[in-house]
Amino acid sequence: AQLKTPEWVQNATIYEVNIRQFTPEGTFAAFEKHLPRLKAMGVDILWLMPIHPIGELNRKGSLGSYYAVRDYRDVNPEFGSHEDFAHLVEVAHHLGMKVIIYWVANHTSPDHIWIQEGKLKWYTLDSLGKVQPTIGTDWWDVADLNYDNPEMRNEMISCMEYWVREYDIDGYRCDVAGWVPMDFWNTARAALDQIKPVFMLAEAEGKELHSAFEMTYGWEFHHIMNEVAQGKKDSSDILAYFKRMKLPEYAFQMHFTSNHDENSWNGTEMERMGDARFVMAVMAATIQGMPLVYNGQETSLDRRLKFFDKDSIDWNKLDLVDFYKSLLTLHQKNEALYVGEGQIQPRFLSTKEQKDILIYERERNGSKVVVFL
Repeated sequence: AQLKTPEWVQNATIYEVNIRQFTPEGTFAAFEKHLPRLKAMGVDILWLMPIHPIGELNRKGSLGSYYAVRDYRDVNPEFGSHEDFAHLVEVAHHLGMKVIIYWVANHTSPDHIWIQEGKLKWYTLDSLGKVQPTIGTDWWDVADLNYDNPEMRNEMISCMEYWVREYDIDGYRCDVAGWVPMDFWNTARAALDQIKPVFMLAEAEGKELHSAFEMTYGWEFHHIMNEVAQGKKDSSDILAYFKRMKLPEYAFQMHFTSNHDENSWNGTEMERMGDARFVMAVMAATIQGMPLVYNGQETSLDRRLKFFDKDSIDWNKLDLVDFYKSLLTLHQKNEALYVGEGQIQPRFLSTKEQKDILIYERERNGSKVVVFL
């Protein structure tokens, strides 16, 4: 079934916020002061990394992993109060921006309130009846959830409804979405749309996800960008990718040169792409789908942010604000780059023999963008 995609999505841009590292204070209130600057840069959707309390048991690092959620209906006290979060959403909405939060539905912390309440049947248990991490991962700080349990599913959806109903958030970015059953996401999406039309992003890729998510990750395309920058691939690989990329008509991908995972685990964009990062950012913002900026990219963030400890971004030199502003505002204003129903695929003007250049155009209703890379 086709999704009820909110109208504002079609020309929206997205910006990922790591509250812990965004400011020295690491709070909602301190981040809120940056909203006018982000609005002016062309940001529409603020995607916040998990805002929930973090488990103490088996904690990684000094502050723990955001993914070890202890209570889906609470906020991490390090970031502030429920009132602070509500105020952040209110101010963002007042500025005409949307807020989506990160939802980790595959697992919880091993000291989650559900476990303390004795709801062990809601979890995947080992042979001794104990909770265990997701099989095949080194996520020893989390406990895997059991999606065969209908009570757990209902409570999970109820928790997702809570943030939309009580705080008026605009949707979710769902962690390892491909590891959670698709029928769960379909039910959750329908329930959320009853409250208001939401926008959903899956951290996964594949056609089947688009029954519940408008947008999926352009992971494969991101890796092609890295390899082109490193001289391991060329523009013929980009042409081949678009030849085989077939999504439902209304569906699209998020394209990026960095995000929290890439920056912390695989290297900064300087490490992965060098000077080619600018070309790749232009391509990510114009070739298809929705462009993402990760916090700090506008200040040429040249280090891997720590994941489990405090490591504030230094905002002294905002040297790339104009660069990102021109890409993001182009996406907002030029219909040729809109996503969703009626979106236009790139028409390639260069051939696969021209390995070092890529030229494409997109045109819709008399608006046209031509890109030479």
